[in-house]
Parts: sequence; structure tokens; C-alpha cells
Amino acid sequence: MSDHGSYTDMELDPNAALNAVDLTIVIPCKNEGRHIVATLNTIVAAMAEIEPSCEILVMDDGSTDNTAALVEQYQRENPEVPLRLHRNPKNLGLSTTYVDGAFIGRGRYYRFVSGDDAEPKEALVTIFKMIGKADMIIPYHEQLTGKSVPRLAVSRLYTFLVNLFSGYSIRYYNGSAVHLRYNVLRWHSYAYGFGFQADFITRLLDLGASYVEVPVKARHTEKARGASPFHIRNVVSTGHTLMEILRRRINRWLFAA
Repeated sequence: MSDHGSYTDMELDPNAALNAVDLTIVIPCKNEGRHIVATLNTIVAAMAEIEPSCEILVMDDGSTDNTAALVEQYQRENPEVPLRLHRNPKNLGLSTTYVDGAFIGRGRYYRFVSGDDAEPKEALVTIFKMIGKADMIIPYHEQLTGKSVPRLAVSRLYTFLVNLFSGYSIRYYNGSAVHLRYNVLRWHSYAYGFGFQADFITRLLDLGASYVEVPVKARHTEKARGASPFHIRNVVSTGHTLMEILRRRINRWLFAA
């Protein structure tokens, strides 16, 4: 576990009065009917073991299966769970849905959980218990099951390139960090696809954000074809993100005070 930097300016949240709970847990999902109930059960179990107050916000991103219906059923059967459902009018993509959720959420902190139930309760508890320790709580995988060797190699290459282009040394960028929700509203990434998390984290690091890295155990689940990192759309998007990260580093060098 690492602790770096100080970011006192961002602690002055102008929207503090609107933060009704400590943490908004957003679940962007598309066609996760097979997993959404298990995901909700895992989150609720984790919430029972932590002190911060929480809300769950499911962002249905244009699902064509029964994802939304299952969430509504869960609401009826578990009225004590602070669970809300928002339906996008069409598929907007992960990055846009993630940011839109921050405008709907009411938490001081903000964290997205995948709808495929890939994170065990223990991992969520470990991450959530670190809330308040820094501006960003960045998890990394000390153990990841179910991911193929080629995908592991691509993931490590991606992390290496982001660190090379940004000048930082983060262990993992796609582990879904906990952020101050205000930072998501103010500094959110305009990247698409898999690259938005690295773009956002490095942008906040450029601004002096503090962070803590937390080791967790997780399991990989296979995505639909369009969500694969090898899909041409995601390859182009990742390349664009890397160039944007490099551009910001060059700007820091050129215009440093």
C-alpha cells in the first residue's frame, strides 16, 4: 500500500452540502441480466461491513435484456437497500455513463463497480475502508483469476505505456479507483472506452492529487466482443488516450513555472 502527495485544494468541495451520503457506488451496465443480482448482493454485503454511508446507483446503458427489470424487482424485494435505477435512452458507453452517474449521485466519494460481479466482497470492503485516506483510492490486483496470458500481457503493456508517457508509477489504472465525486464532475475524462480511467487518474496526478494504492483479489469475466481490448474501436481509443496523456506531460515540461 502506497501513500503519495497532497491535494488539499480539492478537499474544498463546493458541493459538500449536496453530499447526502459518504459514497455513491455506481454500476454502469449493459445486458448484465445474468450477473446484476449477484453484483447487488455482493455490494450490499460489503456495505454491511463498513462505516461510510452508501447509496447504489445502477446506470442501465441501453440494455436489451432483463437487467432493468431485475433491478426493479430487487428494489421491491429489498426496500431497505438505498438503490436507485437510471436508464440511459440509448447506449452511451462506459465513460459517458460513468460521468453522468456522478451528476445523479449524492455521495462525497464516487466509485464504479462492474455489473459482472467480478469483485469479491472482501475486495470491496478493503477498498471502501480506505475512503478518506487520500483523494484517490487506487486498487491493484495482487491476485487475478480467469484472465488469459495474452490479456495479462496486454494489461501490463498498457500500464507500462501509461506510466512511460505520464511519468508516474501506478501499479494498475483500470481497477476502478475511488474518487471525490466533485473531481469527477470537474475534471472528468473525455476519453472513450478502456482508457478513461488512466486519463482521469493521470490528470488528477498532474494537478497534485494524493493517492493510496490498495492490493485486492479479483476475478476476470469475459466480455462481449465489442468490449474486448482487442476490438479495433478500443485499440483506437486507447491510442488516443495515450497520446493525450503524453501531450499533458509535454505541456507540464514546456510550461512549468
